[in-house]
Amino acid sequence: MSEELKTASVLAFERKLDPSDALLTSGNWNALEDAGQWEPVRLREKSVRGTISNRLKTAGQDPAKLDAAIQNPNLQTVDVAALPADADTLKVQFTLRVLGGTGQPSACNDAAYRHKLLTTVEGYVQQNGFNELARRYAANLANGRFLWRNRIGAEQVQVTVAQLSSGVAKASWTFDALAHSLHDLTAPAGDAASLDQLAAVIADGLSGNHHVLLQVTAFVRIGAGQEVFPSQELILDKGASKKSKTLYHVEDVAAIHSQKIGNALRTVDTWYPDADENGPIAVEPYGSVTTQGKAYRQPKEKQDFYNLLDGWVLKDKVPALEQQHFVIATLVRGGVFGEAG
Repeated sequence: MSEELKTASVLAFERKLDPSDALLTSGNWNALEDAGQWEPVRLREKSVRGTISNRLKTAGQDPAKLDAAIQNPNLQTVDVAALPADADTLKVQFTLRVLGGTGQPSACNDAAYRHKLLTTVEGYVQQNGFNELARRYAANLANGRFLWRNRIGAEQVQVTVAQLSSGVAKASWTFDALAHSLHDLTAPAGDAASLDQLAAVIADGLSGNHHVLLQVTAFVRIGAGQEVFPSQELILDKGASKKSKTLYHVEDVAAIHSQKIGNALRTVDTWYPDADENGPIAVEPYGSVTTQGKAYRQPKEKQDFYNLLDGWVLKDKVPALEQQHFVIATLVRGGVFGEAG
């Protein structure tokens, strides 16, 4: 039967870690108990006069031409976000739904392939559960990776994760994010038990045993009046905007895209070549990291998602355990993975 199987031409999966946008508010570290009343971080415009600093072509390095270029001001209008002068702490808050049904396609036009895929994923879950993946997702909540640039250089970072039921916190865990490593996803001894408990809740949600909704709140002490970093918008029609940088907001409150939060949470792939040196990367079918301009899971090396999945489902070639984790993590990520036409 397996020899007759072919990858479905229509094959799609919904994401199982579903974060909201993260909203940014501001206050003081000594008043964390009043954080519910903190003021939203607002965006404002700033116009600046920049200088020529980009690398010039050989023809542009003539002294006379360079002097002439420098005399032309590089005028820019940009969005900026900063804490007020009387607030030293940034609050970042979002919710995260953890959904069951990993491996169940939301669209699949081949019943035989769907059955074999479900059987394969069920075999993985029976043998391994979601413990390893859940521990890594929990680690990225505890270490504050979702803060991105806001985490860099912070004096203190506290992350609280609360499990909500009917809008009420039934359990919560608090972590010193700076004590957690971004490189190896391990917890300090003092937080190991809390991290294990949080991971168990996430694994429970991925297994579909219970409804899991988490509220994640991070407090970042960076200094009064300091700049903070919401998501930057991608402006496709640049002629329609006079600004060279447009920041994201939700009803005038600075915010971080849910997609960016999700990217941070799924930065759990340490099973690719060069992981020891490079650290974890976001789970992507080809291990692509746009900021480095590199795909770490090349098809020619048979370590990409498609080769691993096809070998596992179509040919019964069971990958090494760490690559099984990667395949299942990609299904948790979701996407459209049908056979190319």
